[in-house]
Amino acid sequence: MTRKRPPKRRSGCPVNAALEMLGDSWSLLIVRDLMLFGRKTFREFLASGEGIATNILADRLAKLEANGIVTRQRDPEDARRVRYRLTEKGIALAPVMLEVAVWGATHEKTAAPPESIRRMKDERDRVLTEIRAKWEAEGEGA
Repeated sequence: MTRKRPPKRRSGCPVNAALEMLGDSWSLLIVRDLMLFGRKTFREFLASGEGIATNILADRLAKLEANGIVTRQRDPEDARRVRYRLTEKGIALAPVMLEVAVWGATHEKTAAPPESIRRMKDERDRVLTEIRAKWEAEGEGA
């Protein structure tokens, strides 16, 4: 399997680096699906509700993998299926994802359950610990 190299960055600015890796909504939604909703397969990402096209999904998954944010492996139960998982670099985005969710729900009307947003605000460290523990447990079974 050939690995794509991460692209050359436009500049050394850390904001630029982050935006080049995650600067479109589809990439962040894939990270969200992996991190918060436990989605792992191409089909599960397609069913997430935002209506991503298959070619866009394939492209974003490849870019996330090339940037070391996700890994892919064959499903042990069905070798025809690929499962995706956040890497350590990917799970390190959890604080950012929580802040984006809280910011979005604070400034716009969303479908997020108010209790979930309240927990993200008031129990931030606990929620982050839970996200990491779930990710670690999933890794042990992989």
